[in-house]
Amino acid sequence: MLSVLPDTAGDFICVQASETLSTQDYQEILVPLIEDKVQKFGPLRMVIYFDQTFTGFEVGAIWEDAKLGINHTQDFIRIAIVGGPQWMDWAATFGNALTKGEVQHFSESQFLHALHWSNDGEV
Repeated sequence: MLSVLPDTAGDFICVQASETLSTQDYQEILVPLIEDKVQKFGPLRMVIYFDQTFTGFEVGAIWEDAKLGINHTQDFIRIAIVGGPQWMDWAATFGNALTKGEVQHFSESQFLHALHWSNDGEV
């Protein structure tokens, strides 16, 4: 399940991933939100918080995530991945190779640091 957090404003997106991310989460929430904000503001800053209930991705959601990355390689300034399993470190490294912006993984206890970091980058 994906929830858009109230901190989302302007060129900044903040979402929380709980339980299992679905294809529907991408198609109905995340992709339309990103595409709308990119059209209005240009490159974005994003924080993705994987809470303690997060268990993984549906197979279709993995495909949607890959398509999102391919279609928006130039559309991010910074992406902070917060919490989640240890393999999120690898996901951040992989993300850095695929996107023009920076991607970094933070532990759950570093949530506020991730918010500040995501807003520090230059456009």
